[in-house]
Amino acid sequence: MSEPTESFTDEEYAFLRHVRFGELPPAVRPEERVALTETDPRRDRPEPAGDPEEWTLRHGAG
Repeated sequence: MSEPTESFTDEEYAFLRHVRFGELPPAVRPEERVALTETDPRRDRPEPAGDPEEWTLRHGAG
């Protein structure tokens, strides 16, 4: 397959982007912005619920 030799102008590319993606959402005003809060890293395993004996009964001894 060969590359298309046709070239578009900036205005034509802008029109094609508009057709494909539509309108951009309105910009977020500075007073609507919020500060990000860092969270703890994800744990690989959840904390066990209940006492260790119940945990062993539910999930097997291994």
